[in-house]
Amino acid sequence: MSNKLCNEPIIQYEPQKLRPIVATIGVLFKDGKVLLVRRANPPDVGRWGFPGGKIERGETVKDAAVRELCEETSIVSNAFKIFNAVAVLCIWVSSDPLAGDDAVEARFFNIEDLINTDLALSLDVKEIALQAAELL
Repeated sequence: MSNKLCNEPIIQYEPQKLRPIVATIGVLFKDGKVLLVRRANPPDVGRWGFPGGKIERGETVKDAAVRELCEETSIVSNAFKIFNAVAVLCIWVSSDPLAGDDAVEARFFNIEDLINTDLALSLDVKEIALQAAELL
């Protein structure tokens, strides 16, 4: 749409800034417990969520989930299955959780701890963890 008086766009924007930001999360279980990280940065500062972040150009969803999981927890994993549009179920390979990148804490939780708790969780963490547990 343009301004008829001066033939300039009414709204000016930079198309490269409008591209969608695609992200993924890594959902990992070990010994029946799900791995979560406590967020260090907005919008979920202090809340527990899954390790994850932006998919880099040329990277697959699975590769991004494994990379983000390692960056935020130091855990080495293999991507197993994509589910819930952006979630990747990962299989633990090695290492113990060690918070890194934008996580201030990383640890494993029993599923029951997510259901019956006042734990500050990011949006849909409980539901996604339950969906992932059903895939194991």
